[in-house]
Amino acid sequence: MSTLDWIILIGTLCGIVSYGVWKTRGAKDLTSFLKGNNDAKWWGIGISIMATQASAITFLSTPGQAYTDGMRFLQFYLGLPIAMVILCVTFVPIFYRLKVYTAYEYLESRFDLKTRTLAALLFLVQRGLAAGITIYAPAIILSTLLHWNLTLTNIFIGVLVIIYTVSGGTKAVTQTQKQQMAVMMGGMILAGILVLNMLPEHIGFTDAMSIAGTMGKMNMINFDFDLEDRYNFWTGTTAALFLFLSYFGTDQSQVQRYLTGKSLAESRLGLIMNGLLKVPMQFIILIIGVMVFVFYQFNTPPVFFNKVELEQVRQSKYNLNLTELETQYGNLHSQKKIAINNTFTKEQSNIQSKESKAKILAYESEMNSIREEVKHLVKKNNPKAETNDKDYIFMSYVMDYLPHGVIGLLFAVMFSAAMSSTASELNALASTTTVDLYKRSVKKNETDKHYLNSSKYFTLLWGVLAIIFATTASLFENLIQAVNLLGSLFYGTILGIFIVAFYLKKIQANAVFYAAILAEVMVILIHYANTLENPPEWLKMGYLWYNLVGCILVVIFGLLFQVFKSQRKTT
Repeated sequence: MSTLDWIILIGTLCGIVSYGVWKTRGAKDLTSFLKGNNDAKWWGIGISIMATQASAITFLSTPGQAYTDGMRFLQFYLGLPIAMVILCVTFVPIFYRLKVYTAYEYLESRFDLKTRTLAALLFLVQRGLAAGITIYAPAIILSTLLHWNLTLTNIFIGVLVIIYTVSGGTKAVTQTQKQQMAVMMGGMILAGILVLNMLPEHIGFTDAMSIAGTMGKMNMINFDFDLEDRYNFWTGTTAALFLFLSYFGTDQSQVQRYLTGKSLAESRLGLIMNGLLKVPMQFIILIIGVMVFVFYQFNTPPVFFNKVELEQVRQSKYNLNLTELETQYGNLHSQKKIAINNTFTKEQSNIQSKESKAKILAYESEMNSIREEVKHLVKKNNPKAETNDKDYIFMSYVMDYLPHGVIGLLFAVMFSAAMSSTASELNALASTTTVDLYKRSVKKNETDKHYLNSSKYFTLLWGVLAIIFATTASLFENLIQAVNLLGSLFYGTILGIFIVAFYLKKIQANAVFYAAILAEVMVILIHYANTLENPPEWLKMGYLWYNLVGCILVVIFGLLFQVFKSQRKTT
């Protein structure tokens, strides 16, 4: 990066941290630290909710997801607006009426302390691990691209977040997320405009969309029902719906965002804003990834986007193999480019057009085969190397083709996104630890100042733990899938507890407590079975379905345990 890029990157990050510390300095009690004095307006709540969900993983992985897999990931968000409406009608009014600090306080009044503690612990395990991934995921990409030490990159992101989150708590998180969201969306929209302007003069936006459609990248809706397919209409409107209900309704990192509202109406409007804007936001990010794919139809893409690993192969005994594969790859790309130009710049009969498009897809298939051979070389050279390079695609394009200044801004987008989501997570982890565990079961009768200081210490502790986990983590198949998988393993069980609490009044504390434990064990076993080479056919499913399965199992087991208990009493 150039000096200008570094100035923009460092200036943006330091400016956001300084603003957060200055704007929220001097939180004087637990309410101001954890709930921001309940003075947030609906648009601030909406931005904070979106910024919490939109981590660096969103901006790193989503364009790469679109590049390789097309637009079908958009279906994942189809259930989001429905979830927001359900939460506004059910969950949010209850939280406001009880004036809770965390979502789990309600569970003690409905059930008992052990059920509240169980739900809080499930959240702490899930979100504590997720906080580490939220730091690690962008750090491994950014450290590779910037040639930084990975551990130092993890520490850099973590320390920046800890500074203002410990200082100002919830209000600092909300205030900084406004600036971070502006940087994130402004930078991405600018990148989208630039990639369109960098297409050949004879290729307009309509032509680009046609090219993308021909090559299978405009696959937005798929109505085929398949439990193993992670992204189709049915998964998005059912399995993902349960994920969103649990994430926004029971995950303290999101609940805390709308508990800061001035009123119930403000919180509801903030959630509705998120439901209305999140899908268009994801569409924009995905379409940018698709346009980068179209751009690379006219400019030869790297045969492997992780240039550090590729360079290691180049310095190894496999260099000649790599050179030969790269030559074949370049020749195929040149032939495909000619076929694309002939197809989309000349009027052809339907028969000729179909033949040309078939030829384009054949070239693309051959190029993908060569990419697989290169990945095999990367693995042979370094058995520990991650051969899934989706997460490097967008930032590799940024560094290779965008002008200086914009490069620094796009890196600021990634760091800002990592900071915004991590800050919410640390804030929520500290709130839950303080309110649901420490204040309730360890130190019950201390002063407000004591609990305020405890919240700050717990924020620092969770921040350090997240950094430690980030430095020891390993890369998953795809960053955005890693976070969704981790959430899906726990969210269904937590949601099931709340569903029972709200709607099944006959189920009592012991029944739901043991039902939740058994359901969580079952979900983990189902996931383990799906990782086997030949899992049982009846257990095969995409991980998003774990949310629905976990929730239903809690309800079923809870009913069975309650019936069994009632029968024992009658006998």
